[in-house]
Amino acid sequence: MLELKNITKVVGADTHIHPTNLVLERGSLNVLLGPTLSGKTSLMRLMAGLDKPTTGSVHFDGKDVTGMRVQDRSVAMVYQQFINYPAMTVYENIASPMRISGKDKATIDREVRKAAELMKLTPFLERTPLNLSGGQQQRTALARAIVKNASLVLLDEPLANLDYKLREELREELPKLFAASGSIFVYATTEPGEALLLGGSTAALNQGRISQFGTTIDIYRRPTDLVTARTFADPPLNTIDLIKSGAGFQRDGVTVLPVPAHLASMADGPCTVAFHPHHLSLTRPHETSATLPAKIIIAEIAGSESFIHVDSAGSRWVMLEHGIHDIEPDTAVELFVDTRHLMVFGSDGRAIGGSADGHSARGA
Repeated sequence: MLELKNITKVVGADTHIHPTNLVLERGSLNVLLGPTLSGKTSLMRLMAGLDKPTTGSVHFDGKDVTGMRVQDRSVAMVYQQFINYPAMTVYENIASPMRISGKDKATIDREVRKAAELMKLTPFLERTPLNLSGGQQQRTALARAIVKNASLVLLDEPLANLDYKLREELREELPKLFAASGSIFVYATTEPGEALLLGGSTAALNQGRISQFGTTIDIYRRPTDLVTARTFADPPLNTIDLIKSGAGFQRDGVTVLPVPAHLASMADGPCTVAFHPHHLSLTRPHETSATLPAKIIIAEIAGSESFIHVDSAGSRWVMLEHGIHDIEPDTAVELFVDTRHLMVFGSDGRAIGGSADGHSARGA
């Protein structure tokens, strides 16, 4: 078990990590989700022992390891900026941690070839890293982390440089691999979709603070505050500031949205109503859906999906629709909001209510 006890990291006048408490169990998959400069890498460096916290302590299996060198810990790390030994072959790069730990030749050969097959590196085992593509070099670094069999595995956006197909394969295989070994698996990403695909637990980070930690799908469906909801939204979360009055959410005394059943007990007053882009659509998804007039700003076609930017009475939102929707700017449309999935936050940013249901990562 890895435990961070009230750790902080301050560099000069800048606070990189605010007071943080976190417990990660053996065999667990944990995602650090947040935008660039949110503190993901800083937190990982504290976990690994590469940096020492300004205050607080780091414990592993009950032992205080705060001052212990990273070389003396059972840690494997892989960065987006891959690091390999340039003079060694791919085979020797992968084998290096096992040679250091004194594994026998047969074990080393078996594990190297197993990891190489998983990473699609078998044809390149006798090459040196400088004769590989960027993606192949990154896969070499990943294979080396796999065979190390470390107690703590830290992956800092490790799949960013890989092609789409391999990235999807590894997103599925890596969690199984490390969980089976009993390692604590920590994976940093800026992509909410990647966190949902990986599953496990997620810590949502923003400006050096963990706003929420728990089961990934639960955080996505039931964020405790607006910061977390925005962290877990790509495309960006749609929001609108309204006043709850009786059975309606109003603006300037006019009801904009009905209050759905799962939020009926909330008190009247100002609030922020939020919903994901895929809960806004051009066709009615459910009988409880509300309608809103809007004007198209621009439609962006991305393969089999369209990101449609709209203006609804001064509120600018993004709608995610399946298929190709080539709609001219300034076109007047009627939008449908699935009110079952409305999230509402108070003036303090704390959640008042969450979506009523949802049975899949995409539909939640």
